[in-house]
Amino acid sequence: MEWLKVLPPLVAIAVVLWKKEVILALLMAIVASEILALGFSETYQGGMAAGVFEGILATLERIIEVFTDAGNTRILLFSTMVGALLAMMRYSGGVNGLVELLVNRGLAKTPRQVSLMTTFTGLVVFIESSLSVLTAGIISRGLFDKFGLSRAKLAYIIDSTSAPICILILLNAWGAYVLALISNYEFSATPVEIVWGTIPYNFYALVTLAVVFFSVISGKYYGPLASSCNKLEHVNQEEEESIEASKARYMVIPLLTMVFGMIGFMLWTGNGDMAQGSGSKSVFYATSLACAVAYIMMSSTGKFTHKKLVHISFNGMSELLPVVTILLLSLALGSSLKILGTGIYIAQLVGDFLPAILIAPIIFIVGAMISFSTGSSWGTFAILIPIAAPIILLMDLPPSLILAAVLGGGVFGDHCSPISDTTAVSSIASGCDLLEHVRTQLPYAVFAGVITIVMYVIASVIML
Repeated sequence: MEWLKVLPPLVAIAVVLWKKEVILALLMAIVASEILALGFSETYQGGMAAGVFEGILATLERIIEVFTDAGNTRILLFSTMVGALLAMMRYSGGVNGLVELLVNRGLAKTPRQVSLMTTFTGLVVFIESSLSVLTAGIISRGLFDKFGLSRAKLAYIIDSTSAPICILILLNAWGAYVLALISNYEFSATPVEIVWGTIPYNFYALVTLAVVFFSVISGKYYGPLASSCNKLEHVNQEEEESIEASKARYMVIPLLTMVFGMIGFMLWTGNGDMAQGSGSKSVFYATSLACAVAYIMMSSTGKFTHKKLVHISFNGMSELLPVVTILLLSLALGSSLKILGTGIYIAQLVGDFLPAILIAPIIFIVGAMISFSTGSSWGTFAILIPIAAPIILLMDLPPSLILAAVLGGGVFGDHCSPISDTTAVSSIASGCDLLEHVRTQLPYAVFAGVITIVMYVIASVIML
C-alpha cells in the first residue's frame, strides 16, 4: 500500500484540472494525505467513516500547525503586507509617476525595452528569489499595462529569471542551505568548490534564462502565453488608471527601502555573513520597513489621513487574501506530505536501479516530481541530496554534475507546480491569476526540462 503515498498530489492535480480551483484542490489533497497518514499508523484502529472524519480534523490541525513555524508565519505575513505596500504605491500616484518618468526619458519606449528591463531587474536582485520576483514585478506592472503586455507574460518573465539566477549564483539562503546539506559528506573537493562547480552543469537554469532572453528580444511567444499577450490581469485596472500620476519617488523610495533593507537584514541576521542570513526574517523586516516608509511619505503630503491610509492598506491586503490562502494551504500540504513520506518514496522508487549514465537525468526528473508534488524546492533538496551524495561517493561520480541535477530538478518542478510558494509569490508580484500563470508558463518549463534531460544524458556520456 506504499504506492498510496503518491495519491494526495495526484488528487490536487486532478481537482485543479477538473474544477480549475486551487484552494479546493489543496484542501482535498491535505485531507487525503492526513487520512493516509492515519491509516499507516499502527495506533489507528477506526473504520473508513471514522478515518475520513479524523482526517478532516487532522487537516484543520495541520493548517493551524503551519503557524507554529516562525518562518512560515513570516512568509504569510510578508505576502499579506505586500498587498498593503502595493496599494500605497498605487494610490500615492508613484506607480503612474514612475511609468511616465521612464517613458519620458526614453528608458521604456517599446515593449521590448520594458521586457528587457524586467528581465535584468530579476537577474540583478539574486539575493533572494521572493525579493527578486517582487522587485521586478512591482517596477514593471504599470509599464506592462501601458504597453498592452499581459500580466501572464510579466509573471512568466519574473518567475523564470528569479529562481534560475538564484539557484545559479547561490550567494543567498539557498546556497547556505545546500552547503549545510553537503557538508555532512566527505567529498574530494570542498563544499564551496562543489556548489560553485554546479553553475555550468545547471542546465535547466541556463536553458530557462536563454529562453526568456530569446522571448524578450524576439518578441515571439508560443502556446497559451501568445494568446494572453493582450489580456490584462488586474483586479482594479479601471481604478488604477484613474489615479493621477505624482512623483516617482513615492514608489521608488519604498521599493529601494525594501531591496536594501533585505540586504541589510540578511547581513544582520547572518552576523555579517549574508549567506547565513535568514531569508524569511529579512524579507519580512524589509517589507515592514518599506510599508512604514510609504506610510510616512504619504502622510507628509497632507493628502492622506491615517484613517485613509489604513483603509488603503487593508484594501490592498484583501486583494491578496486568495493567493495568501493558497500559500497557507501549500505549506500545510508540504508538511503533511513530508510526514507521509511521499518525497522519499518517489526518490527511492528509482534510486536503486540507475545505470551510471542515467543517474543525472533521472535524479533531475525525480527532483522535478518531488518539487511538483510537494510545491517545495527546499524540501526537494532536503530529500534528494542525502540520497544523491552516497551514490556520488559509491560510484565515484562528478559531485557538481549530480548536485546540479538535484538543484535544477527542484526549480523545474516549482515552475510547473500550481501549489508552489514561488509560483504563488510570482502571481502576487505580477497581479496575474495563479492558474493563468501556471497554464502559460508550463509549456516553456516543460520545453526547457526536456532539453535539460537530453543535455544531462550527453554530459554523462562524455564525463563517465
